[in-house]
Amino acid sequence: MVRGLTRPHWGHGPPSLVTRAKAVSPSKRREMICHLAVDPSGSMRGRKDNIKLSLTRQCKLLKISRSSIYYTPVGVNAETLALMHEIDRVFTKYPFFGSRQIAAYLPQSGFSSGRHRVRRLMNLMGLQVIYKGPNTR
Repeated sequence: MVRGLTRPHWGHGPPSLVTRAKAVSPSKRREMICHLAVDPSGSMRGRKDNIKLSLTRQCKLLKISRSSIYYTPVGVNAETLALMHEIDRVFTKYPFFGSRQIAAYLPQSGFSSGRHRVRRLMNLMGLQVIYKGPNTR
């Protein structure tokens, strides 16, 4: 072996497609997938003119599940939004109420919801209860 020249070690070369895919956020990886689209004429055609990899192979290379491509997130409906506003109003008035007390307080204002749903929505809004902690030095 010539002095100064070393043989390449595994993993020390230029980044491969897989390591580049890991560095990219999942939403960007989903955008990289080339879907098949239906033309107005009715024929199937890719977003790019020449698709050389199947959808399954593209997903495997980008390390994302195939089902995540078809998923469209569902927004918050008006009823849940109104409940969230009411939880926020009650929590602002009583910052020491937890999910159980807020769930018990909601029927007074015309809302009814279980404490698990109230807890989930409180976590979603980032509300944390004020409570006495341990007396540590």
